[in-house]
Amino acid sequence: MNDTLRIAPDVKLGRDVKLYAFVNLYGCEIGDESKIGTFVEIQKGVRIGKRVKVSSHTFICEGVTIEDDVFIGHGVMFTNDKYPRATTREGALQTEADWEIIPTFVRRGASIGTNATILCGVTIGARAMIGAGAVVTRDVPPDTIVAGVPARVLQKPEGF
Repeated sequence: MNDTLRIAPDVKLGRDVKLYAFVNLYGCEIGDESKIGTFVEIQKGVRIGKRVKVSSHTFICEGVTIEDDVFIGHGVMFTNDKYPRATTREGALQTEADWEIIPTFVRRGASIGTNATILCGVTIGARAMIGAGAVVTRDVPPDTIVAGVPARVLQKPEGF
């Protein structure tokens, strides 16, 4: 095994998945013919569909589901906790028991631009496009282009 790949034994890789150096994968599923770029972390419970391209320096946390034919640009960050804290009210370090994972869905054929941040609890619709650097705080309808901070609809072109 390549020393630059960190793949836990519980990872399910589909047929012809391409993994590049310095990836960290555990407890996730990656579908057939997908490509995972350099310096990507994919956490437990993440499900990635077929023919998905995840570009370098991306973080996909627990609670995220990505359907088939999705493009994820460089440095995209997903979140799964609306109110993150290091410690409990009593001052102890938080554990998984102290917070709830909020699921996020990226539907078939969507594209997410470089350095976008996707907050938890949203659904990005089929074939939607997220502009580079956008912060997605609410659902994105299918076939829609959004950009900005927070992300807003730029256009919903006919035939898009």
